[in-house]
Amino acid sequence: MTGGGPLPLEGITVVAVEQAVAGPLATRHLADLGARVIKIERPGEGDFARSYDDTVHGLASHFVWLNRGKESIELDLASDDGRRVALELADRADVVLSNLAPGAMDRLGLGAAALRSRKDELVVVTLSGYGEAGPYSGRKAYDMLVQAESGLCSITGTPETATKTGVPVSDIATGMYALSAVQSALFRRERTGLGATIEVSMFEATAEWMGHPMYIRMYADRQVGRMGLSHASICPYDAFPTRDGQVLIGVQNDRGWAALVRDVLDRPDLVDDERYATNIARVARRAEVDALIGSLTREYDSEELAARLDDAGVPAARLNDVAGLVHHPQLEARDRWREVDTPAGSVRGLLPPITYADVELPMGPVPSLGRHTDAILAELAGRARGEDTRHGTS
Repeated sequence: MTGGGPLPLEGITVVAVEQAVAGPLATRHLADLGARVIKIERPGEGDFARSYDDTVHGLASHFVWLNRGKESIELDLASDDGRRVALELADRADVVLSNLAPGAMDRLGLGAAALRSRKDELVVVTLSGYGEAGPYSGRKAYDMLVQAESGLCSITGTPETATKTGVPVSDIATGMYALSAVQSALFRRERTGLGATIEVSMFEATAEWMGHPMYIRMYADRQVGRMGLSHASICPYDAFPTRDGQVLIGVQNDRGWAALVRDVLDRPDLVDDERYATNIARVARRAEVDALIGSLTREYDSEELAARLDDAGVPAARLNDVAGLVHHPQLEARDRWREVDTPAGSVRGLLPPITYADVELPMGPVPSLGRHTDAILAELAGRARGEDTRHGTS
């Protein structure tokens, strides 16, 4: 990667009234892409994700992950002075994004209609649990609750136990749709001059991700089972035993089946066996197929089997823990780790997974609470006097 190109969102200013995961994830990506992100936080407390834990040199892991590259200003939005400053910031921004409780921004006089009445070309994005209308609109919506309400938990886990996912996917889905919404709205504004009022719902974002099991429910009238590591529509697709552990194998089509049994497991007789030759047949005999493949994979050490699978082009993986991710050779080979400044010192962080050939996306500092309050207030005062007093974001 080289560093000579312009950042994609350089010159864009985002005001974020946000907390927890969904909003901060969207705006952190915007900051990584070069936007200036001004994060409004409650005085003395800030984003409540700051207090989730203290595992990163005394800082919260969620906050460090989601808030690099932003400026933090403490504002009491319940006060007239705080609202006045927030409105001034919005008037000078390109985007205002929020994920407070339902209706909170409107009650503060900072809703989309109020903001765009002052600046119509503004892009205003509101993240909510269930949307601004409907019988669930006023409900609190945390990630686990939305996963459960959307049916995601019903298809996640083992046959005996429904579970939520290990990372907050409803929050992450919402944040990523918000990111996409901001970028597309800015692109439209560049061409037409139009601003935008945008709503992204956690429930609807998660429902969108439920498309495969939802279509099976609607058109086959059956519930997708909880499959653990397996897959409701593909076989073999699971962890299989070896002499010293296990290897995950995911056969996506009948060519993959042929390669697995012929080239990896030395059973060419199984390629055209009518009991197993098609995926539909294999799914119908899942337990039988899994037992058969397991009996054959047991003859190999994990490394040997993994090498044979790779050579044959059969999709496979090791079941890593998080340490396996941290020390993964692919991240090392692709030079994905960087140092990120925080109020507690430097920490490691992964480069954004958006890789431009001509510029490396920045990974700015994680701000302490209110770190930029004085600088931003001075900047607003200077602009009111016609001066340019913009301060840096470190």
